[in-house]
Amino acid sequence: MPRKGENIYKRKDGRWEGRYIRDRTSDGKAIYGYLYAHSYRELKERMAHEEKAPKPVCRTPDVLFEEVAKEWLLYITPRVKESTCVKYSNLLNSYIIPVLGNQSILSLSSNKIDTFCQHLLTKGGRNGTGLSSKTVSDCLARIRSIMRYASDKLELSLCDAKSVTVKQQQKEMRSFTVSEQKTLLRYLYDNLNESSLGILICLFTGLRIGEICALKWSEISIPEKTLHVRFTMQRIQILDGTDQKTKILISEPKSACSIRTIPLLDELTELLEKYKCSDTAYILSGREDQYVEPRTMQYRFKKVMQECGITNASYHTLRHTFATRCVEQDFDIKTLSEILGHANVNITLNKYVHPSMELKRKNMMRLSELIAVK
Repeated sequence: MPRKGENIYKRKDGRWEGRYIRDRTSDGKAIYGYLYAHSYRELKERMAHEEKAPKPVCRTPDVLFEEVAKEWLLYITPRVKESTCVKYSNLLNSYIIPVLGNQSILSLSSNKIDTFCQHLLTKGGRNGTGLSSKTVSDCLARIRSIMRYASDKLELSLCDAKSVTVKQQQKEMRSFTVSEQKTLLRYLYDNLNESSLGILICLFTGLRIGEICALKWSEISIPEKTLHVRFTMQRIQILDGTDQKTKILISEPKSACSIRTIPLLDELTELLEKYKCSDTAYILSGREDQYVEPRTMQYRFKKVMQECGITNASYHTLRHTFATRCVEQDFDIKTLSEILGHANVNITLNKYVHPSMELKRKNMMRLSELIAVK
């Protein structure tokens, strides 16, 4: 039963359902929205937030794409992570709105959107030399989301841009050769400090740079020989127009699959035990009140590469090398996928795992018995 004066009901499945006025048509007719929660209090708070949210500007069919895009951004802001909102805002303001913003939402066809994507691929960016296929694909995804949102709000049949595609170019990932890895290990052991320790951890666990920067000693269990990944660190843009342009954000990873527990090698555990300090201290700084941000760690890694005489390597090369060595040792791909924090094994196979020539030769040699004539 609803409480007096409220459109809140308890469902048979135990959840609470609330109805609120999401918008109104041009003639004043209410358009309702529905929210669900596991408790009355949670639902009440969510409904209060929706009622205070900026009201839509979509009232007539003849509305500019920019108006809908900005409204869509307001709509999704409380529903996505802060870093995701910043990314969407940058894509809109840097690439999408400058070209499509002053066009009527009704005038956008699949052909126009496809032409726009081709323009970004060939002439987009600050230098006019074209954007990467990944960035253009992200722009297309945002346009589709905005068109779906507008279609729902305006109750019109709009272009969904499903026929528009951006061919993804698979970038070959760099991994260290066995010789390069040995050179790197010798340098790290001869110059052990918090940063060297962080590089070693990434080389033998596949952690991302944001994950190692956010890692604290409380997430490492020496007795159980495990490392637990719960947070990531990144520097993001501040959108509220303050004097400070960026800030460090430490938050849970975007994907739930990235929250994981990784078994540690005995040798690495012994090394970690020697350096272990306060549980609340960051691994890379050894202090509670100070962290090492990703771009600082990238700079330190670059210096290590110069000292080792290794070229054309980024910090992500550590993660790719870990995956490659695991494949060469016949790791179960499902296990490796979970250690890397991927949503499915296809990501592991397609994005990170590229067998070396040595591994290809080893597998080909298995056919040697078949070619012999007896």
